[in-house]
Amino acid sequence: MPKTAGQTAPGAIDREISEFVAFCRIEKGLAINSLQAYARDLRRLAAHEAAREGLPGKEGLLRYVDSLYKAGLGSRSIARNLATLRNFYAYLLREGRIQADPTRYLAAPRQWQNIPKFLNRKQIDSLLDAPDPSKSVGLRDRAMLHTLYATGLRVSELCAVQGMDLDSQLGILKTTGKGGKQRIVPIGKTALAAIEDYLRDGRPQLLKGRGSRFLFVTARGGRLTRQAFWALLGAHGKKAGIFHDLTPHVIRHTFATHLLEGGADLRSVQAMLGHADISTTQIYTHVVRARLRKTVDEHHPRA
Repeated sequence: MPKTAGQTAPGAIDREISEFVAFCRIEKGLAINSLQAYARDLRRLAAHEAAREGLPGKEGLLRYVDSLYKAGLGSRSIARNLATLRNFYAYLLREGRIQADPTRYLAAPRQWQNIPKFLNRKQIDSLLDAPDPSKSVGLRDRAMLHTLYATGLRVSELCAVQGMDLDSQLGILKTTGKGGKQRIVPIGKTALAAIEDYLRDGRPQLLKGRGSRFLFVTARGGRLTRQAFWALLGAHGKKAGIFHDLTPHVIRHTFATHLLEGGADLRSVQAMLGHADISTTQIYTHVVRARLRKTVDEHHPRA
């Protein structure tokens, strides 16, 4: 008879986690970043339950989620952990290793109450102007910042861009997002000009005759990592007077917010961001509501 959560043999949770991550890699074809996030979240669960036998059931999961709140995790981090738990237990249920799914008792945090942080037009202009164009790394950094703001790419997608992914004539960029899903995003003339300057005067100096399939490279000729981009973004942010909470995702939020402020529809923004579900894109509806309010105030005769 299938087991309920909590009846699995001691130590089996580690095996279940390994098999689940393998399933996600082989059967679902998830990207390495997603696999690492799943493994990290589930290792945290295993560590929390180390003194107890078997998989946690309803009470154990409620106790675990409560520990996440007590640890000071933000609502988005907790929501991600809950998504991991639901996927994990759904897998166990489908495989017949548990009889019932205890995650149905878990309530999601109200993670969308806070408006995503984004930069205003003056801030983004200052950030884009921060890199020194007289240096090869400055040309690279300026091209990367312009590309990020012009396309809304995730930082992992930005660092993985290859030369053949860019079509300057058509003004489009091909990228591979979560789950290995490819999408095409338009890229504007300003960003293309910054990339052209980098390709002409920056990239050859960085490569020094070496070859690389990646568009954005280091002084050693290798691919720029996510961690390195975070560091250079922080440095340019301070130069632009932006000292707090500046991350690549803030630029992604800025891209989406400015698009919607300019009149873009939510479905188009969803496609460009690579969101599988429109509900994820709806965190930006505060912009849509603000624009509707302004439209009514400006055009309704009795507003």
